[in-house]
Amino acid sequence: MTETPTTRVLLTGATGFLGQAVLERLLSAHEGVHVTAVVRPRGSISGEQRLRQLLRKPAFRPWRTAVGDEEAGRVFAERTAVLEGDLSALADITEPFDVVIHSASAVSFDPPIDQSFSTNVGGATGLYDALLASGQDPHVIHVSTCYVGGIAKGLRPEAPVDHDVDWAAEFEAAQRARDEAEMASRTPERLQALIQDATVSHGKEGPKSVARAAETAREEWIRTRLVEYGRTRAQSLGWTDVYTFTKALGERVAEQKWAAGGHRLSVVRPSIIESALRHPYPGWIDGYKVADPLIMAYGKGALPEFPGLPDSVLDVVPVDFVVNAIVALAVGGHRTPSGGTTAEGDPAPAPGYYQVCSGASNPLPIHRMYDYVRTFFLAHPLQDDDGEPIRVPEWRFPANNVVERSLAVKERLTAAGGKLTTVLPATARTRGWATSLHRAQSSLGSLRTFMDLYQAYTRTEMIFDDARTRQLNASLPAGTPEDRTFDVRSIDWSDYWQNVHMPALTEMTQAYGRLRSASKRRGAAKRGLREGTDVLAVFDLEGTVLDSTVIHQYLQLRRRTLHLAKWPAEVADLVSSAPTYLKAEKRDRGEFIRTFMRRYRGVTAGTVREQVAGPLGQDMRRLLRPGALTRIEEHRAAGHRTVLVTGSIDLLVEPIAHLFDEVVAGRMDERDGVMTGYLATPPLVDEARAQWLKKYAEQGGYDLSRSYGYGDSHADASWLQLVGHPYTVNPDLPLYRLAKKNHWPIEDWKTA
Repeated sequence: MTETPTTRVLLTGATGFLGQAVLERLLSAHEGVHVTAVVRPRGSISGEQRLRQLLRKPAFRPWRTAVGDEEAGRVFAERTAVLEGDLSALADITEPFDVVIHSASAVSFDPPIDQSFSTNVGGATGLYDALLASGQDPHVIHVSTCYVGGIAKGLRPEAPVDHDVDWAAEFEAAQRARDEAEMASRTPERLQALIQDATVSHGKEGPKSVARAAETAREEWIRTRLVEYGRTRAQSLGWTDVYTFTKALGERVAEQKWAAGGHRLSVVRPSIIESALRHPYPGWIDGYKVADPLIMAYGKGALPEFPGLPDSVLDVVPVDFVVNAIVALAVGGHRTPSGGTTAEGDPAPAPGYYQVCSGASNPLPIHRMYDYVRTFFLAHPLQDDDGEPIRVPEWRFPANNVVERSLAVKERLTAAGGKLTTVLPATARTRGWATSLHRAQSSLGSLRTFMDLYQAYTRTEMIFDDARTRQLNASLPAGTPEDRTFDVRSIDWSDYWQNVHMPALTEMTQAYGRLRSASKRRGAAKRGLREGTDVLAVFDLEGTVLDSTVIHQYLQLRRRTLHLAKWPAEVADLVSSAPTYLKAEKRDRGEFIRTFMRRYRGVTAGTVREQVAGPLGQDMRRLLRPGALTRIEEHRAAGHRTVLVTGSIDLLVEPIAHLFDEVVAGRMDERDGVMTGYLATPPLVDEARAQWLKKYAEQGGYDLSRSYGYGDSHADASWLQLVGHPYTVNPDLPLYRLAKKNHWPIEDWKTA
């Protein structure tokens, strides 16, 4: 094909890392090319809007600077168009195209099997069916990966992959997998297990919370099963993961549907794509790529060791080399096996395979790459949360089973520690321990993920041939600028890693860190008490506002009203009942309150009022937490409506009721002025409090998104999540862990 002003390209995957770079290169360096991008809408954003947004991305910045924003906008508008839709259900292709570049792909190593097949196989099927239906004969450039050959050793040629897997049967089975997993997740045995687990973790929040948690766990079980299904099915047929498996089947779709019909097909197989060496500028990268999470985890000190073969070759290639190979085929045309351009009308052009890789021509052993990365981090260390430099560990590349055994032992220990935290009391020490345990579990989880996903690539014994790709590069016209070539032998790996890729990677990481810090600062600013009469400030009582419990309140009352001779029996009965109360509290806060309030049976209401108005009330006021008083005053000064909500009875709250605009408490049933031991209404705790709060806000015209909530117990979680500003105050360990997970503020009100 000769490049002319009428050259029309259909591009898939334009919004991805590789696709946007191809689009930029075609627009900035080839004036006679018009690109129509297949882009699906995302939410309320149309496909056309998504394409236009690309012009503001860093990949296009050097071009915009060179020609000016106005000219870049004009060119973009004139030389691009959108075919909106999803590849798996592509609309009719009515416009004529000379070249199709299929770069759309699901690049995750471990997605659910149905998702990977839908994109990498279903997308290819939809594209080729639409092309065949259009009656056109464009040159198709199908972007794949070097790793389509699966688990193998030795030299991997630029040729079709030798396998006899029926892609259509595998595709159909993958689509059925979700329905099968859905059915398996709904068996009585599975659902009962999910309910039991959810009850242990969320029982104190209420039955609705348990149901939501069980359903979330069921959906996660399905996802995990589909991920495992994809990985296991791929490995059973000789591939490392579902990504390489589905990319291989996508190639077979192209071969059978397009090339077998006498159409021109070029398959471009990159290895591991990383940041640009030269264009659009050194170090350009769009988000973390394949090897980057592993590298940054090492830089953060999170990978003390990793299983890998030090003399294995890590096949990496800069993104601009891949782009240049694709563009060379797009503007130069399909090539014969000897390297010449395929003659127009050739009835049976052979597919061309091009492996854009470095392993054969400019190999980079793992130990050399590791040395480059370690040297860089020793000279430019990342910083920990305290601003101190992180010293990276030294890898010795032990045998795989050594790392696996060590990891398994640590996983068992942290799991045991997690169970222990569910029964420990909440103290500063146990909260600190819970935080350390959470970090350890997170680090071990990351290490497990890295091992599962990456060790196949750090222990590979494959070398990818690139003879045909070097032949394609050699055929470029004389005088082609260096930044449009793709000879990997020109790459100085030491310079690339230490002066191009690693600086770009750390700068991106630091930029993400600055965004997170800015978000935290904005969050802190939001937590400032802005004035407003439509704002609620809802406070829990025991453990939050008051350094006391319903048990303590009862004992203080009985100590003052019970005859001294009956006191030992009362204490003994309370001690003997303690296991019952603890079990009730563990199961349900409301059950505990109902059970404990039975102890008020026979107590006269007048006696309680007398004590509350006197010494008992004085004791309660002394137990007010200084931080609570300060925060209540701040809310009232800001015009917020302060509401105290408690499962305790109203009589016992009277000494501090004046601090709030409203007090919502339980009430004991009375007969002739004597308490029966029963509550007049159900206790307002966990989900009951959440329902009350929604109704209260609706009736009073309050904005819950601007409102505040303060609680100390896991039972408070269901209503705290309703307000825009949830705070945990001296929380128990389950609520502390939830607050850490949700980034809720954690405060200590024992002091002002």
